[in-house]
Amino acid sequence: MRPTRTPASGVRQTIAVVLPAQLPSPPAWDEGPLPFHHGARRADRPTRSTYFTTAAARVLYGEPERPCRWHRTTTATQGTLTAEGVELLHTPLGNDPHRALAILHVSADGTTLHDFHDTLRALAGRQAAPPSPLTGELHPEQLLQGQARLTTGAAPFTIAFLTPARTRLPHLYPRIYRRRWCPADQWLWALASRTNAVDYPPDTTDIPALTGGTLRLSADWSALVLRDGAAFIGRRRDLGHDDPFFGYAEQLARTVYLDAFLLGTIQHSHIDQLTENLSRVFDGTHLARRVVALEEHIAQFRSTYWRQHLTHHGPANDLLLAYQNQHRLPARFAEILTEATDYARLVQSQESQQISGALGILTILGLPISTALAAQQVLADDNPWHLLAYTSAALATSAALLTTRYGRLVLSALRGHPKQR
Repeated sequence: MRPTRTPASGVRQTIAVVLPAQLPSPPAWDEGPLPFHHGARRADRPTRSTYFTTAAARVLYGEPERPCRWHRTTTATQGTLTAEGVELLHTPLGNDPHRALAILHVSADGTTLHDFHDTLRALAGRQAAPPSPLTGELHPEQLLQGQARLTTGAAPFTIAFLTPARTRLPHLYPRIYRRRWCPADQWLWALASRTNAVDYPPDTTDIPALTGGTLRLSADWSALVLRDGAAFIGRRRDLGHDDPFFGYAEQLARTVYLDAFLLGTIQHSHIDQLTENLSRVFDGTHLARRVVALEEHIAQFRSTYWRQHLTHHGPANDLLLAYQNQHRLPARFAEILTEATDYARLVQSQESQQISGALGILTILGLPISTALAAQQVLADDNPWHLLAYTSAALATSAALLTTRYGRLVLSALRGHPKQR
């Protein structure tokens, strides 16, 4: 009789769930990000602020007198999942001043690998996945305690961290994928994409491309960033509490590397708003004012939020760039700059035409009148009736000039487009 095998599980299995929310007022929680400990290392606000540039730290943590991030710890449990804490990050937009991000930190100690994978699939809302695990004590509204409300219909962004209890992770996908796909890369793709072979059966010829963007953080672990999720995978056996590295790796994944994704999410929302503003630039009147406001918004975004260099340490920069590339943020922002430049050139051209039209009107009106007055002065004619006659003749000449092609062009340039005045 064969002994029954215990289903494989990971040593460290954590998920950070990022959800858009509305934050009407600062919550009555502790200020700063949720701190995580590993030995003597404490990843709190002061420590994490030294990791990032000053501009990036200001966006992620705020300033002492104006905080933008709060947290609270919790031990809420639902099944095999435990919520260790929840954070709120205020990320206001011009058209949405209460916008925020809610971050739920969940651990799945003791959960089998396949159940851990199914938890991510459930969070993504896959059709064949189990029901959402965020129910009961783990329901986001329960964890937020009424301090914020979630944005309805928004899908979460997830960051999964997994280290194996064995030397190698088991194969996850069918046999046809195994020659081209090592088990670690299978799990990396599955956790980042939150899919399995039923949700999305990859084409075997696309296997190298699926994990081609894998970031080899070191010989011990790797990361993969996709559109709606990211994953960190240990590539060797985790020795547990005595492991010299994976405790530190888990702390990094749940703190500064998470913050890199949060900054990318903030950049994404601002670029979405800029795109929306560009699409409405011709709605209504006062085109020049709209373009000026758009240029001010772009300048503020570039100086405050648009960062591709977060820190002198490489991995956080690489993770942010991977997130930006997945959402085409650099290309989209370049298109925004090009389009805004075209609109500014259009406004400048229209203003130049209107100035030229005004000068043309002054010429058409001023030249006949000044000629008539100069003729009267040369003739030394002080008769007021003659002055009236000279002026009338000059005005008649100006009116006749306005009916010419040049005059019509001058009037058209001065008038401009009715919606763009």
